[in-house]
Amino acid sequence: MLSRRGLLATAALSPVTWGFASCGFARRAEAASASFQVGSLPFGTVSWEAAVIKARRLDTANGFTLDVVKLAGNDAARIAFQGSQVDTIVGDLLWAARLGNEGRAIRFVPYSTSEGALMVPGDSPIRTLADLKGRRLGVAGGPLDKNWLLLKAQARDAAGIDLETQATIAFGAPPLLALKLEQGELDAGLLYWTYCARLEPKGFRRVIGSDDIMRAFGAAGSMALIGYLIDDETLKAKPEAVAGFLRASRAAKEALAADPTAWDVVRPLMAVEDAATFEALKREYLSGIPRRPLASERRDGETLFGVMARLGGDRLVGPGKTLPPGLYYDGSGNG
Repeated sequence: MLSRRGLLATAALSPVTWGFASCGFARRAEAASASFQVGSLPFGTVSWEAAVIKARRLDTANGFTLDVVKLAGNDAARIAFQGSQVDTIVGDLLWAARLGNEGRAIRFVPYSTSEGALMVPGDSPIRTLADLKGRRLGVAGGPLDKNWLLLKAQARDAAGIDLETQATIAFGAPPLLALKLEQGELDAGLLYWTYCARLEPKGFRRVIGSDDIMRAFGAAGSMALIGYLIDDETLKAKPEAVAGFLRASRAAKEALAADPTAWDVVRPLMAVEDAATFEALKREYLSGIPRRPLASERRDGETLFGVMARLGGDRLVGPGKTLPPGLYYDGSGNG
C-alpha cells in the first residue's frame, strides 16, 4: 500500500505526466478557450437562436464553439451569470445598468424590442386603460416589474386612475396568469410577449403594448429592454469568442428573417399547438429584431432609465442616476 506521502506525490505528478504523455493536450486547451457558454431558459427564444447557430455551424465559422447551458429561470440565470458559470445571458437593461453603477463592468447588446402587452378576451368591454377600474388584473412579475410600473404610470397620466387602489391586482408567474385569463378568473393580464402571442390565436386581443407606453414616456422608437449581457472580464479573457458569438447571433437572426427553412430546427423547441400559434410567435420574434443604431438605443435607454428611476427609485435602479458609460456594445468596440 502507498503511504500518505506517496499518494500526495503521485497526485502532484499526475497532471504533469499526463500533460507530457498527451500529444493533443495543447490543441484541446486551445479549443476549450474558444468555447462560449450562453445560458438559456426553458422555452426561451435564446434556444431558438442557438439552434440555428449550431445547425448552420455559425459558431465554428466564426471561430468559437457554442455551448448552451440550460437554466431553470431568471433567478438561476442571474446567479449563473454573476458567478461566471456562463459567458452571457439575455437580461434586463435596468439590471445591467444597476450592476454597472454598482461597480461591475457589464456590456449590453440589444437582443429584442419585443416586450409585453395588456391582454383581454376578444369580447371584453375593456378598450382603454380607464376601463380597468374595478377589474381583476393579473401582472407577470412583481411590484417592481418595469412593465407594471410603466402601466401604472400611464393609467394615472392618461386615464386618471390608480390601478393599485382602483383595480384588484394579482402578481404571478406568466403561465399561471395566462391560464387564469383563459379560464375567466381574470379580466385582463399584463403578460410577456410570448404569452401574448400564444393568446392571440385563441381570440384574445391587446389593449396596449409596452412599446406604446414607452413611446408615450419619450422613447423615439422601439427600443430593446433586454439584451445579451457580457462581463468585461469575459470580454478581456476571450475577445475573439465574444466577437464571433455576436456575429453568429446577428447571422442567425438574419437567417430567421430571410429564410423560412431556418425555422425547421426552431419549431420543435417552441411547444406550439398549431400553425396559428407558430405564426404568431414567429411574427413577434421577427418584429423584435433590433435594427436601430446603438446611439439611438442609448438615447432611449437614458430616457427610460430616468422614468424608471422616478417610478421605482433606488429599489429598482440602484444608486446610479444615469446609465453607466460604455453599457451598450455591438462587438466592434462601439458603445
